Amino acid sequence: MRKENSSFKTDFLSEAGTFMENRDYFAYVELDDRACWIVADGCDNDVEVRSAEMAVQCLLENFTHRPTMSKRKLESYLQEAQDWLRLESRRVRLKASLIMVVTDYTRIVWAVAGNARLYHFRGGRLLGQSKDLSLAQAMADRESISAYKVDRHEERHNLLQYVGKPEGLEPFISKKTALNDGDVLLLVTPGMWESVDVPEMLDSLEDTEDPTALVDTLEEVLLSKQQPVIGNYTAAAVYVDKVYKEDKKKWSKWVKRIALVMIPVIIAAGFAIYYKSRTAARMAEGLANMLEYEQTGDTYVEERNYAQALKSYSEARAEAKKLKDKVHIALYGVKYKKVDLIVAGDGFLKDGDYEKALTQYKKAKEETKNDGLYDQQELDQKISQIDEYVRIAAIVQEADLKAEGQDYSAAVLLYKQARKAALNVGFADGEKEIKTKLDEAEAKIAELVKEQKLLKAENLEKRGDRSFAAGNYEAAIDAYTQAQAIYQEIAVLEPVFKLERSIGKAEDKLNPVPSPAAGGDAGMGDGGGAGSDGTGSGSEANSAAGGSSAGSGNASSSAGNNSGASGSGGTGNNSGASGSGADASGAGGTANSTADAGSSAGSGAGTGGGTVDATPAATPAPTKAPDQEATQQANTTG
Repeated sequence: MRKENSSFKTDFLSEAGTFMENRDYFAYVELDDRACWIVADGCDNDVEVRSAEMAVQCLLENFTHRPTMSKRKLESYLQEAQDWLRLESRRVRLKASLIMVVTDYTRIVWAVAGNARLYHFRGGRLLGQSKDLSLAQAMADRESISAYKVDRHEERHNLLQYVGKPEGLEPFISKKTALNDGDVLLLVTPGMWESVDVPEMLDSLEDTEDPTALVDTLEEVLLSKQQPVIGNYTAAAVYVDKVYKEDKKKWSKWVKRIALVMIPVIIAAGFAIYYKSRTAARMAEGLANMLEYEQTGDTYVEERNYAQALKSYSEARAEAKKLKDKVHIALYGVKYKKVDLIVAGDGFLKDGDYEKALTQYKKAKEETKNDGLYDQQELDQKISQIDEYVRIAAIVQEADLKAEGQDYSAAVLLYKQARKAALNVGFADGEKEIKTKLDEAEAKIAELVKEQKLLKAENLEKRGDRSFAAGNYEAAIDAYTQAQAIYQEIAVLEPVFKLERSIGKAEDKLNPVPSPAAGGDAGMGDGGGAGSDGTGSGSEANSAAGGSSAGSGNASSSAGNNSGASGSGGTGNNSGASGSGADASGAGGTANSTADAGSSAGSGAGTGGGTVDATPAATPAPTKAPDQEATQQANTTG
């Protein structure tokens, strides 16, 4: 077993510096045939998730499950960590810079994504170190700056590659490097290598003999500089006391195995040549398809059919990816983006999200300003159209507030204004919605008017009832008539018929119809000679339920004759009518009558002059049987 026949010692330290939290992370695993050390620096500010720890745990989990030094597999492990950080980037974008070292206890390989570093020391000298994937290192590679200035350059933290990068990760993975007994591996984050230079690392290495002493010495050097701000720093040291010794006899076995493998390889090479010829044919076909899709997309753009143009450019880019033609991939990506902005704007416009639609159209105008395929005037019209839509929406919103406040008259005016503007700009969907709201507001107004008229009619009806009760029948009829007209106007029919009966009752009270006579008193008398005395006699007659009595007599009168008065009465009432004169003689006379079912009164005048008094009964007499009589007495004096 490789681990048992080798000796690797590891120790580390990781501190927060002058910050409250330490976002660095270190972990390692030593298996029977492989070992792995990883140092990571969290580059984001998420307070809940530790991106460095997530990336390291993901890598170690995959490595423990499938230990390997294969470049392809290590890259797949890094890609899985990359995908995990991107998936968890919900609040903020998670980012981590890391260095990963893998060994089979004989050789090492390392993978870099960011600016965490590996220093490989041998015999008290720096044998090699990893390169940062930063803009400062890229400038040094182009010889724009000196390699010694990378550690202090302002662009040293401007990372070109890191775990969690949105565009995709392209890490650097080294070739295999042989280990010797006594080698020292030092893995550090920027917080350490920014403050401790390589000469200081060599001095610390010379004064120590184990990893614990080395990392402690490096920390002392860092803190001795008394910097006002110290970032998170991590250092992990691996002392290779003994590497695993390969058995040289195994090499001959490998040669034989290789020879056996070469035979099928040669056969496979023949098939590969054939396959490549087929591949070349497919590439030619793919190239033709790619150019055709591009031309079709351009035609659709000229026809303003942006949805189809988007589809064509997408297919052209897919063909370019199959051909691995980076130039055309970038070209079609730009074309796709321009059309996609317009299509997205159209989609937001259809959904009524005018702010987003306006943003997309403005971006499209900026992207296409130097592209002859696109009509800038059309984009200006779309932008102006959305501005008008936004204005209409503001008017509708104001109208909605008026309607919520029950100011329906103001709401109707605003809805009409918005609808007119929508019709002018061809805003069909908006006009339909505004029309619905306008109808609702007008219906509310009509309902309120109806309620007001109904209340007015009810008040008039009550006024009529009060006038009727007070005997003011003309006022009652007038109030009833007005109320009836309002009820008819608002189509409330039940009170109309009720008021018709009330008006009839009031008219009956105002203009009563006389009832036919049910009974009466009559008398006749003759007179002769002026100043003579006369006497008369009367007779009594019994009457049931309105019977009559009559009498006759003679009297002397200066005028000549008189006639008896006649009267009529309804049930229980008797009213006297007029006659030419009451029974009279001489200077004057008096007549009294009493009736049980009513009262009669007569008045008259003669030459001799006379008066008639009528006294009604205090209370109506009950109806009596035919053998009972209502007594009427009349006395005449002269």
